[in-house]
Amino acid sequence: MRLLLDTHVLLWWLADDRRLVRRTRQIIADPNNAIFVSAASIWEIAIKAGLGRLKVDVDVLASGLEANGLMSLPIAAAHAAAVFHLPLLHRDPFDRMLIAQALTEKLQLVTRDPQFAEYDVECIAI
Repeated sequence: MRLLLDTHVLLWWLADDRRLVRRTRQIIADPNNAIFVSAASIWEIAIKAGLGRLKVDVDVLASGLEANGLMSLPIAAAHAAAVFHLPLLHRDPFDRMLIAQALTEKLQLVTRDPQFAEYDVECIAI
């Protein structure tokens, strides 16, 4: 499987948070799966850390993705353009970018957000 982690899933995975159910942990840990993290997620985390809402060393997080078996997914012009074609079901720009990236790159989104299912994107709900 080719998976894109929602921002909260990334944080829970790295923190070994129990809100991430066993089935999801197994899917992420499976070496046969390609696990991607969007630059948009790192950007969102950086903003929240800068506002004091998260205690995360963003530099360590960004540089440690590969060491944790994760692949970085940059934001490309095609991803940004794909956001235009999404229905305006909600306004979170980071979520909309993740959905656009998943659709463009043919990735399944791993998320707890039920709104993602309203888009035409494959999701693995946790």
